[in-house]
Amino acid sequence: MSGLFGQLSSNVNALTAASRSIETAGRNLANIDNTGYARQRVVYGNRGTVQTDLGAQSTGVEAIGIEQLRDSLMDKQVVRETSTLASYTGEQSAYQRAQAALGESISSTSSTSSSTSSTTTSGISKAIGNFFNTFQSFAASPTDAGERQTLVQYAGVLTDTLNSTDASLTQVQTDLTTQASSDAASANNLISQIANLNSQIGRFEINAPGSAVDLRDEREAKIEALSKFMSIETQADTDGSGEVSVFTQGASGPVQLVNKANTFGSVAVSGTTVTAGSPATVLALTGGSIHGALTARDGAIQDMRDSLSALSSQLITSVNAAYNPSAAAGGNFFIGTNASTIRVNTSITPTSLVSASTGVAGDNDIAKAVAALANKVFSTTGAPADAIDGTFSQFYSNSVTALGQTLSTTNDKVSNQTTIANLVSSQRDSVSGVSMDEEVTDLVKYQRAFQASSRVIQIIDQLLQTVVSLGT
Repeated sequence: MSGLFGQLSSNVNALTAASRSIETAGRNLANIDNTGYARQRVVYGNRGTVQTDLGAQSTGVEAIGIEQLRDSLMDKQVVRETSTLASYTGEQSAYQRAQAALGESISSTSSTSSSTSSTTTSGISKAIGNFFNTFQSFAASPTDAGERQTLVQYAGVLTDTLNSTDASLTQVQTDLTTQASSDAASANNLISQIANLNSQIGRFEINAPGSAVDLRDEREAKIEALSKFMSIETQADTDGSGEVSVFTQGASGPVQLVNKANTFGSVAVSGTTVTAGSPATVLALTGGSIHGALTARDGAIQDMRDSLSALSSQLITSVNAAYNPSAAAGGNFFIGTNASTIRVNTSITPTSLVSASTGVAGDNDIAKAVAALANKVFSTTGAPADAIDGTFSQFYSNSVTALGQTLSTTNDKVSNQTTIANLVSSQRDSVSGVSMDEEVTDLVKYQRAFQASSRVIQIIDQLLQTVVSLGT
């Protein structure tokens, strides 16, 4: 169609297209602080070409849809880096709680060539020192009632400190298990929501691929939220439906969590393993808070508990051997086997304390033998093998230092990964993020286009009125 009526129709479509562009620019500006929003723009299309007396002419432009400015590769990279950061952050929080449970002040110093950690004399460190120091004082004054009372008191403090520290670390592990299970439940909820959004997107985009832009934004936000709990990968379906599949890594290959509107099994934490998929498959997670919590629980925190139990076991064996050299029934100083069960024998009182094997008042060979254990160097490679390496204080200090070093290393990982995650997010924002300056510029441009089309319509209207008046 040509002529004035054709031009009128063409400019009405142009007016509508400019109006849609103004609306879209306004929507972009309204979502400038919405991190889950991807910038949108109107897609223009030619309405076709017709043959006129003047030759082939375009019938004008029209708005044929709205598209998101997204880079799928950058979205996947953000998901990966977010998952890694969540894992490191989970570990960091767990180690900080374990450090607090020890009751030790761990300080770290680092240089270009080395990194070291040390502990102050508090908590178990102080209790061990006080125990052996009071045995030394007892050896010097075996008949002193005050020394006897102090010794029994400090022995109880040592065992209570070992018991309470092990209980605190056990509680940290229990809390991490609870946290991992809670995160798994949250992950399952997000998986269901992603499948539901897939279904909605599939319905809306049957005849208009890529048109459900707001639903796609919501789904991407859910996918990134899911990556904070567990490491995942996504893959767009090849049928053009706009739906995606979500996978995680299993012990022997990928495990599917979502396919279109379908979910497969549930994410579950059981003991030291995480399972998902249908049938339930053991996962090999590499990121997410679930991975971080379990890594800390079964790694450095369990190692610390094992060290406490080894220390307690060696303490029980060595002190009992020195205090009760004849292995008389009921004559041991300590009872129990590890950090959670070590106790002072109920038969040990200030009056029943034994300082010598001779039974002569003032002798101190047993007290000296126990006190000497403070400086004894043990070895796990000896015959028979001991439970620890080094002295009691050295072994405990090394154990705490190891935890401190793990925390220090994790702090560095969190710092570095935060930088990486922010960099990747910035790169994606350069594509998907809303720019105030760009949108305002576009708004002015589309406003001018709208005004121009309006002016053309006004002129055509005037010309049509002239034509009509000439015809009458």
